[in-house]
Amino acid sequence: MTLPELALQAVYGRLAWAVVLAALLIALLPQAWRRSRALVPGLLCGAVLAMLLPGPASPAWWLGLALQYPSGLLTFLCLVFLHARWLGRPAGAVLPLPLAAALALAGAVLYLDAIGYLALGVYYAGFGPLAAPVLAVLGVAGCALLLMRGQGGPGFVALLCALLLFCLLRLPTGNLWDALLDPLLWAWALASLARRAVRGLMPARGADRHIFIK
Repeated sequence: MTLPELALQAVYGRLAWAVVLAALLIALLPQAWRRSRALVPGLLCGAVLAMLLPGPASPAWWLGLALQYPSGLLTFLCLVFLHARWLGRPAGAVLPLPLAAALALAGAVLYLDAIGYLALGVYYAGFGPLAAPVLAVLGVAGCALLLMRGQGGPGFVALLCALLLFCLLRLPTGNLWDALLDPLLWAWALASLARRAVRGLMPARGADRHIFIK
């Protein structure tokens, strides 16, 4: 088991929380405010400066106590979102269905394992000296192949960057699961699935209502 340097973890944590905070703020802003191209770099710089404040004055200090570090995948997904907003492209808050389903399932397995219903040691396997790095390298190769063929979207770019960060620097914690999943990302995945389910039910409800009126 190889853990990352503490100094690297500290730097990563502050920068990652800045990216996540900036993405969250932009997603919550009214639509009219998002038209300014200077909004993205302005909010991102402001978030970075806030996270670099010393000790408890930094929001990263409190976020780290509650949630430790954002996963690499969450951080790069937020960067993809910010980049799209900066270019003026539409960037929805709903994760792609395959990614959302995979993250929701993985989070459920990890949660059930952590509270003892499965007791398989799934999380600790992410520290494995052989299996975890091999899976990460295979994931990098798979993402790179899909992107070279033009079959992968921005989500695969974020996944590739998260896996490379883990392979090269073992960030954020040296555990493969922490590179790919965290509570906030799991909640995002569940919310994306719930929103898709609601959208799928709305046409059916509309059709039923139309039949009833007839």
